[in-house]
Amino acid sequence: MAVRRLHPEQPASFEFTPENLSWAQAKIKDYPPGQQASAVIPLLWRAQEQHDGWLPEPAIRYVAEMLAMAYIRVYEVATFYTMFQLAPVGKIAHVQVCGTTPCMLRGSEDLISVCKRKIGKNPHELSADGNFSWEEVECLGSCANAPMVQIWKDTYEDLTPETFENVLQAFAAGNPPPPGSQSGRQASCPAGGPTVLHAYTGELPPQTVMPAVNSPTAAVAVAEIVADPTISDEFKPEGLDAPRDGKADDLKRISGVGPKLEETLHSLGIYHFDQVAAWTRETVAWVDNYLSFKGRIERENWIEQAKKLADES
Repeated sequence: MAVRRLHPEQPASFEFTPENLSWAQAKIKDYPPGQQASAVIPLLWRAQEQHDGWLPEPAIRYVAEMLAMAYIRVYEVATFYTMFQLAPVGKIAHVQVCGTTPCMLRGSEDLISVCKRKIGKNPHELSADGNFSWEEVECLGSCANAPMVQIWKDTYEDLTPETFENVLQAFAAGNPPPPGSQSGRQASCPAGGPTVLHAYTGELPPQTVMPAVNSPTAAVAVAEIVADPTISDEFKPEGLDAPRDGKADDLKRISGVGPKLEETLHSLGIYHFDQVAAWTRETVAWVDNYLSFKGRIERENWIEQAKKLADES
């Protein structure tokens, strides 16, 4: 990795806007007391977004003070991770061209040639109008859709020199194109079009719910669910319009339930341990469709946990 140093020209000061300050304070609360240093990367990233896409030295000190961290520790983070730009970048777009093997084999060098011709001869060199800059980076994670570039948070994939120039022109005109494949294919399906799911409409099919392998009824459950992967609303758990006596149980006491999942359960009318304790296998399958990570109800044995917590209440 090349030595990364701060730009010689720095602003006199930095502070978050009121909106970003509120966001940062909320982000710090995501971490346990005494562990606020864990928020250093998201706070530095937000500071970079606020400051025209690059991270000035006063922002590094500002974040260090906000997190009660030694300045050198935050400086180490900012200079180690290449996601942080330490010098001014293009005001409209900073283009990161993936040059790792899959993209190189699919034409990333042609994309770099476009950057040299349209933006500047050298990486990190601002265009004449100061609106664009570029650099070559390592893998950006869309290998199946190579070659690709990343501009700010978005990736533009399946590029040719011509379509890449169109992307740059669209940014210059103030109308960035939708991110993703620029050849029109869906996700990472074959270039000639999908060979399965021909009726794909942009929505995922119903999830097939698989029970825990250590369940005594696993074999029967798998046979039943695979035979009919749709889960009927007749198995929807009976919910409440509001917590009993206006006070909900702390569902986060169930291992595997965090604030987001508790909010999801509340939206389903689930406020109390005894409600979870009464779920059947079919109810579990229905609720599982609302969770980001399928199978966690059985994997972490929510029902047994809820029964014990209900007895303690």
